[in-house]
Amino acid sequence: MPQINTFLSFRDNQAEQAARFYTSVFPNSGITRITRYPDLGPQAPFQAGAVMTVEFTLDGRPFTALNAGDGCGPQFAFTQGISISVLCESQQQVDEYWSKFVAAGGTPLACGWITDHFGVSWQIDPELLIDLIADPDPVKAGKAMRAMMTMVKIDSEQLKRAVAM
Repeated sequence: MPQINTFLSFRDNQAEQAARFYTSVFPNSGITRITRYPDLGPQAPFQAGAVMTVEFTLDGRPFTALNAGDGCGPQFAFTQGISISVLCESQQQVDEYWSKFVAAGGTPLACGWITDHFGVSWQIDPELLIDLIADPDPVKAGKAMRAMMTMVKIDSEQLKRAVAM
């Protein structure tokens, strides 16, 4: 079986800093390998010995962060066109992860989305949200969806109240 890995390209030599932050946020996480740029000669765009990639796991799932180099242009900018989804078992987990991202300088957006201080988009959602918006009862699913659309950080109790109305 091939290994499927999320690969994140960072500008401004933030790969190691980002990996260390992410692995501090999630349990069962850690850095597994750091590779460094070799000496490519005086015309090389990268400094010999500087961090090239950082391989890490988040709750056992593999990721790689690449230092794409300073000034690599907009082709290496993160957008909300892709995000990392964190499906939480409880509201307590949602609150914990959300507060860690906010404390580090993350920007809350809407509907459970937050952009971290590196520019990566995350969705921090309780499993309850996914269950409710996928409910076979279209009225119940609609109530859940409408309630979610009014939230920044998802609130499980507010979702339950909305669906019960």
